Amino acid sequence: MRVTGASQVPADDGVAAFWVPDPQHRLAGVRLHPDVPVDGGQPDFRRGGGGWRLAVGRPPVSRMEYLVELRYPGGGSETVTDPGNPRQVPGAFGPKSVLEFASYTPPGWLTAPAGPGRMDTFSLPSPALGAAIPVITWAPPGVPDDEPLPLVVVHDGPEYAALASLTRYLSAGVTGGWLPRLRAALLGPGARDRWYSANARYARALRHAVIPALSQRLATTVRVGMGTSLGALAMLHAHCRYPDTFGALFLQSGSFFCDRYDSHERRFGYYQRIVSFVGSLPGSLPGRPVPVTMTCGTIEENLPNNRLMANLLAAAGYPAALHEVPDAHNYTAWRDAFDPYLTRLLRQVCR
Repeated sequence: MRVTGASQVPADDGVAAFWVPDPQHRLAGVRLHPDVPVDGGQPDFRRGGGGWRLAVGRPPVSRMEYLVELRYPGGGSETVTDPGNPRQVPGAFGPKSVLEFASYTPPGWLTAPAGPGRMDTFSLPSPALGAAIPVITWAPPGVPDDEPLPLVVVHDGPEYAALASLTRYLSAGVTGGWLPRLRAALLGPGARDRWYSANARYARALRHAVIPALSQRLATTVRVGMGTSLGALAMLHAHCRYPDTFGALFLQSGSFFCDRYDSHERRFGYYQRIVSFVGSLPGSLPGRPVPVTMTCGTIEENLPNNRLMANLLAAAGYPAALHEVPDAHNYTAWRDAFDPYLTRLLRQVCR
């Protein structure tokens, strides 16, 4: 396995090893804050060899994001990226250190040739929300707006672009010919928790303000709705209220809360609204089945409700498939699932 830091800590594939240098003995202790379950929860490092060492059983993932808590004499502490590990990844709440195991391979499209694309930024006022929805559109270079093309409509779109390289994936795919020519509309999240939590006003704004405005700007053949976490839930909710909005859905780690699996989320302010929506779906899904591709990490808390949702959709006649990936709830995991799963969906519906 690959090991953190310049000092090589002996380990086999069943161990995750960490090393924080401290040659001047400035630290009183170091604690691991992992994003995945590990032995001991948040185990403490042990001093040794000019620094602090820790080895834990490898969690069942291909890569592991984490922070470390540095403790100082006198009682002070700070939680930071690992000073012994130069490898970091961006995230919604700031950068984190990452440990990549031998089984992990970054997507090949990250280094494939990719055209620059054309980006336009604007806002769409929504009286229903009392706010404007920020939008960034992406298109291959040289494509006129009146050329009919598929359109991928993306919740948390700017975050997907910045943290999961979505527009680079699209550029590489179109440049390499393994994706059809298409466009994307990256929707900013605004008041995310409120808008994306099975909110009828947001669904109405999406269908009656955003989609018509995009259609006026860009000639469109088929629309694909895409989102992650609450953004995935909001895409499914929009389809259920307005079945003509999308021709397919790509949903990653959806927050499909239900009392059976998600009582730990009760403190979330819109938990009951989500539970009510999810609970209403059996027997009431729209009679316009569209292809639905889902992905979710194998160690996510959302995995049971994603499995439940995939079964519910399939039972209602939807061509739905859930793909479980060896990672957690983060943008790199979602990025790494674009190919082959989003690739297959786009090829299928954008012919």
